[in-house]
Amino acid sequence: MPGFRLSSKSARRRQFLRLLGGSAAALACNPAAFAIEQQNPKVLKLGYILSRNSQLGAGAEVFADEISKRTSGRYRIDQYPDSALGGEVEMFKAVQLGTVDLAFITGAPLPNFVADVGVFNIPFIFRDVNHAHAVLDGPIGKSYLTKFRDKDLIALAWGENGMRHLTNSRHEIRTPDDLKGLKLRIPQSNVMLTGFKALDADVHELPFPLVYAALQSGQFDGQENPIATIISSKFFQVQKYLTLSGHVYDPAILFMAVDTFSDLSAEDKYSFVEAAKLGGAASRRFAAAAQKDGVAQLMNSGMQVVTKIDSAKFAAAMASANPIFARQFGSDVIAQIKAYS
Repeated sequence: MPGFRLSSKSARRRQFLRLLGGSAAALACNPAAFAIEQQNPKVLKLGYILSRNSQLGAGAEVFADEISKRTSGRYRIDQYPDSALGGEVEMFKAVQLGTVDLAFITGAPLPNFVADVGVFNIPFIFRDVNHAHAVLDGPIGKSYLTKFRDKDLIALAWGENGMRHLTNSRHEIRTPDDLKGLKLRIPQSNVMLTGFKALDADVHELPFPLVYAALQSGQFDGQENPIATIISSKFFQVQKYLTLSGHVYDPAILFMAVDTFSDLSAEDKYSFVEAAKLGGAASRRFAAAAQKDGVAQLMNSGMQVVTKIDSAKFAAAMASANPIFARQFGSDVIAQIKAYS
């Protein structure tokens, strides 16, 4: 939070509690009542679209473990992976309504609810993953988390889906011209839709749970996702070609329902935020490991891999979309993000 310059964890914790309007004093309780709380923990639902063996699953697991430890078992996080609670837009609305307590949502659908966050979906706005982390962990990223309060959502912390890459079943993609005539699935993101249309690609939005079947049936020729997602969702079974395009860095956010968060004590609010930060970091580590080692795994699975593209050529081909993005987000904001280090 803004102003955190204190030297010790306990001091930062006390300041956090004061900022939340709480007290650092622990609530008094008798041993019998505490034992009952441990035996009957408050159970919270956490949903996400990927499998447990994914970047989102890795983050959710660390978050759940931390919550159990930090609240001495008074809260338990039950995970619902593989879109068990619906697609991301549906989960997002459910957290908004309070019918789902928590959701780990990837970056692509976020602009449907807070349009300003779509600036992070602009293709090639980030130089690399380190640049993206610096922006999101700095004052820019922190300010964007607070924008969700106006939409009745608590954005606890940034996590990561990963750097997105292109796959398809027809041919190698090396230049923007190779996208012409390919029917590509993209997530429910108007920003990404605008960017790919500027490349003359035949792109259509489709909720994530439907993607594998659409690729398998030939409804779509290709899609784009991080390496970790391509592996965990087994897209390599229905896609032959992979291009390491890195065209969009896709963050994720761990969200919590406002009423659920408001019901927490000040001390527990601090614990949930800190646990979410650790969960976010775990999702980044998983995505990084997949990016490092997963390409070889996909090659061994039979995919043909184009390891490098001319990013400047792709960005230049998207130039017709730049005025649209400038009007939508502000050319100064875009320039600030691109220049941040």
